[in-house]
Parts: sequence; structure tokens; C-alpha cells
Amino acid sequence: MEAISRFISHLCALSIIFFTLLILEIVVLARSVAGLNPNSGKRVITTTQYLKLIEQKNPTICYTKKLKATECSVCFSDFEEGDKVRELKCKHTFHKHCLDKWLQQYWATCPLCRTKVLSDDVVASYHRLKNQVEYDGSDEELIFLLSSLQDDVIS
Repeated sequence: MEAISRFISHLCALSIIFFTLLILEIVVLARSVAGLNPNSGKRVITTTQYLKLIEQKNPTICYTKKLKATECSVCFSDFEEGDKVRELKCKHTFHKHCLDKWLQQYWATCPLCRTKVLSDDVVASYHRLKNQVEYDGSDEELIFLLSSLQDDVIS
């Protein structure tokens, strides 16, 4: 009899957690479809928009021997004829891929002299999106917490 009551209590707990998770997932989905955003007053720039702004400010060119630079200071590889590179306003040159990756991971400055590549408000808008993806506020955290509780109830 005790085993049956324990089974029923576990079943009730699992049902409550399951339906709570389901409701939270529906709320998160509805918010994302509706475009609701915890920082709705603040502008957010996607990665694609961010990379387009970098391209507009510092267009990609093909490396030729005419350029003074001989190696990328991010990956330390020598430039080869035809490599896609970016020459910044400060005259430092990098492989396009290396610089774009640097600018997405760090504040948008030249890796060598720290001259700004994009304005602070553009960079802040981009990082706001990255932070939103990494931490949405409370919905995702609550779902994770309830999922871990579900694992505890099962064991």
C-alpha cells in the first residue's frame, strides 16, 4: 500500500512539473513570436546586421603585395596573394575571418592599437542581443530549475 501511495505522489509531482514546463515553453514561444523583449526600449542588432556594418565601414579587399602588411596579427599567418583581408582606418590589416571573429567576441576595436571600428552604441546594441541569448531573464532559468527538479523526483 505504501508503494502505491509513493508511486501516486511521484506521478502527481511529475505531472505538475511537466504541465508547468509545458506552460512556460508556450509562454516563451508566444513572447518570441510576438516579438516581446525584456529590453523593448533598447535597440538590438543581430549578428548579420553587425557584420554588414563592419563591411560598410571596412570593406573586404583581396590581398596584394602592394599592401604593407605581411601577416595577420590575429592568427599570425602570412598573407597570401588573393586572401580576403580588411584594412582598418588605422592602416592595420587582418584576414577578414580573423578580424570579424575578433570584433564579434570583443569590443569593436583594432586588435593592435584599439582604435574603434564601430561606434559604442552599435557595439552595445549587438552585445545586448548576445546577452539576451545567453540569459533571457527568468523564463529559461525557471525552465532549467524545473527540469532539474523533475530529475530529482524521478530518482
